[in-house]
Amino acid sequence: MKTITPPQPDRAAGPIPASGPASPAPGSVEEAALIRRQGAGVAYGLAAYIAWGISPIYFKLVASIPPMEVLAHRVVWSVLLLAFLLTVRSRWGEIRAALRRRRTMINLCITTLLIANNWYWFIWAVSNDHVLQASLGYFINPLVNVGLGVLFLRERLTRAQVAGLMLAGAGVLYLAMAHEGVPWVALMLAFSFGFYAMLRKRSSVEAMSGLMIETTLLLPAGMIFLLWIGMKGEGTFGSGTPTQHLLLFLAGAVTLFPLLWFTEAARRVRLSTLGFMQYIAPTGQFLLAVLLYRETFTGAHAVAFTCIWAALVIYTVDSAIRLQRNRRMRDLAIKAGAPAR
Repeated sequence: MKTITPPQPDRAAGPIPASGPASPAPGSVEEAALIRRQGAGVAYGLAAYIAWGISPIYFKLVASIPPMEVLAHRVVWSVLLLAFLLTVRSRWGEIRAALRRRRTMINLCITTLLIANNWYWFIWAVSNDHVLQASLGYFINPLVNVGLGVLFLRERLTRAQVAGLMLAGAGVLYLAMAHEGVPWVALMLAFSFGFYAMLRKRSSVEAMSGLMIETTLLLPAGMIFLLWIGMKGEGTFGSGTPTQHLLLFLAGAVTLFPLLWFTEAARRVRLSTLGFMQYIAPTGQFLLAVLLYRETFTGAHAVAFTCIWAALVIYTVDSAIRLQRNRRMRDLAIKAGAPAR
């Protein structure tokens, strides 16, 4: 699922520059077009992150169905809907090109396992009244991404990022030591999507095409599982209610439409803008868990979430400062006649 950044799950939309070309002249036709484009991008981004934020509502509606069966239906209907969309958009060439690249396919085989794991545990968490843990996982995710960048991409941490990681770690550790137990589901969601995002960033495949390959790789297992439980008389299709049938049919749309909205947003606004919007999804999940589903929110949870929220504030402010500094240096380079990076 859902989140770019969330994540809902496949939020990669190809390489997008953090800084675009020089701004158009004030009052020009180009400036008006840019404002409309950015406005549409923000609307798409809000739609994507709000959809990921309220996605627990859908999975609560199918909570009576075993998570593995919901996952299998999610795969099957996503493949069918993706095939239709790729045909309408004439994008099958991207699929054929990816299939010819051995390294790309190895990468996608690994991301397939990661996204299946992420989807399953999110469905399981919602079905078993752990929406609060799911939201915790996606709050942690941006900080996990920073840690993975250091470990695997040799990125260097700023002092603010170190402070943020230490605060988040302290929050998780306190939750575990306060007899609430290690939040395994949250950590599973955060790390599975973190590794997924890192590997998908290194792939040249667009979001929709990549997800089509991933879900197609999962399709045989999903079909075999559904046929097996159907033969045993345990499948929902054929024995469930019309409402359950309709909800399972909608699994593909619930998966894909937020992704498409995110992709459209990523094409219109800066990636940094989407970075600030990414907290909408876990915030929505958190509010649903506490206010609608009345999950237990203890003092230990309050301390842990406060530590993580503080870490995210530090991380976000640091990112904004560094982004502003880079833009200033870029503008100075342009004024001096030097080539901008």
